[in-house]
Amino acid sequence: MRLREWPIHVIQLLSLPGLLVSFYLYLYHQEVISIRCSAGTIFDCSQVSGPASPYSSVGELPIAALGLIGYAAVFLVIWLRPFSARLTRYTGALLLLITGLGVAFTLYLKGLELLVIHALCEYCLYSALIMLAMFILALLSFTRERRSAGRPASDSTA
Repeated sequence: MRLREWPIHVIQLLSLPGLLVSFYLYLYHQEVISIRCSAGTIFDCSQVSGPASPYSSVGELPIAALGLIGYAAVFLVIWLRPFSARLTRYTGALLLLITGLGVAFTLYLKGLELLVIHALCEYCLYSALIMLAMFILALLSFTRERRSAGRPASDSTA
């Protein structure tokens, strides 16, 4: 592991709690578990991500499943890159794309929560913070990757 690749490894580590939060919300949406939220307060998970919420799915697909797919994609891109030179070459761009889409979708969802639903889901906020941190690290990794692409090979190993 090269020291300059630390952002990629932190992103992979952050994808794990992201997967857990998304899975938790997915189980809640499927009514396998219940979440203790204060109904009627600003933090009302049932209004935001509950099974009866009209905003908790895109068609038949729960939003939490989209989170699972996104976090799994991030984890797999990083995990599989040693096995593919092409994947290694485009890791920074792929991570920036996936996390950028995740942040854009998260901003849309936060807008819905604040402006339409008038409630927040604390677990959704955790996921939003994880995705934002991953995006910032992906941006850092991508810019480092692009800067080092212009240098001779001997400079890019540090």
